[in-house]
Amino acid sequence: MEKRIQLPLTRELARTLEAGDTVYVTGTIYTSRDAGHKRMCEALARGEKLPFDPENATIYYVGPTPAKPGQVIGSAGPTTSGRMDAYAPTMMRAGARGMIGKGARLPEVIEAMKECDGVYFGAIGGAGALLAKCIKKSELIAYEDLGAEALRKLYVEDMPLVVIIDSQGRNLYEEGRKAYLKACQEK
Repeated sequence: MEKRIQLPLTRELARTLEAGDTVYVTGTIYTSRDAGHKRMCEALARGEKLPFDPENATIYYVGPTPAKPGQVIGSAGPTTSGRMDAYAPTMMRAGARGMIGKGARLPEVIEAMKECDGVYFGAIGGAGALLAKCIKKSELIAYEDLGAEALRKLYVEDMPLVVIIDSQGRNLYEEGRKAYLKACQEK
């Protein structure tokens, strides 16, 4: 099903999304990759606040390239989500609900998604220049020393994504594979 959603990603909104849905996302998202996630999780372990409010937040696993003159941001394609699997359950338990990236997730992440009503959105790898066109504002908010992996606040409009894993743990990668194999056997 095709849906347009407005962030933040509340529990109620997350529960309406199903694996396989095409969504066009509008609202505020944050960027971070493994180095930034490590810092955030270390800060949480020390009892410190994060540089943004994680409640109902969506985090895009991206290290955008520098913006050219006249651009808001450079190419902004997803990075492999598995690099954040060690940190994702902690971030979800801190309140973050949405994750945007590419690739499979570990069972521990899927269990945390079910516990916290998390949603994993897939973005198309290799389409970073096209995805960047959906980004209307970009603000560096922390970890400038990490360069492309710095923490940024983005405002996006109609960012095209697919729900890969929903809050019930249904996984499009698994369901899609089963449907494909079934179709092949029926031929």
